[in-house]
Amino acid sequence: MPDITTFLTYDTQAEEAVQLYVSTFEDAKITNTSRSGDGGPKASVFSLTFELLGKTFIALNGGPTFKFAQGVSLFVACDTQAEIDRYWTKLTENGGKEVQCGWLVDKFGLSWQIVPRVLGSMIGDKDAVKAGRAMKAMMQMKKLDIAALKRAHEGG
Repeated sequence: MPDITTFLTYDTQAEEAVQLYVSTFEDAKITNTSRSGDGGPKASVFSLTFELLGKTFIALNGGPTFKFAQGVSLFVACDTQAEIDRYWTKLTENGGKEVQCGWLVDKFGLSWQIVPRVLGSMIGDKDAVKAGRAMKAMMQMKKLDIAALKRAHEGG
C-alpha cells in the first residue's frame, strides 16, 4: 500500500521549524536530516524527516517562493486542557499568532487547529440547541476552553 506524507516547504527555516515542532509534541523525533553540498555536518540543511504523534512529515528549505496559506492546517485533537494549553503556548510563542476558533499560525506561517476531541460531539449533538450553544461559544474563543465549551453545551 502506498504511503502519504505531509511535505512542508519553508524558505530557509525548515530546521528551526522542526526543532520547534519536536520540542512541542511528546515522543516527536527527527528521523533523517539531509544536507546540501558535501553533506558534511557544517553543510546547510536541505530537508528533515520527522515524526509528530506517530505521523511522518518532511520539511524542506525550498526558497522564498514557497508560502503557507490557511487553506491547509494541521489539526491536533487534544484530550485535555493541559494539552491544548501546552501546544497553544509553544506554537504561538516568539511570533506565532492566535486566530480564532482554535486556529493559530506559528511563526513560520503554518496554520494549526488545536481542538479538544470532545468538541466534535458537542457541535454535532442531535439536540440542535445544545449544538448551537457550543458552536456559539467556540466562535467567541481564540484558544479553546474545554470547560467553557461544556458549560455552554449544557446551558450553564
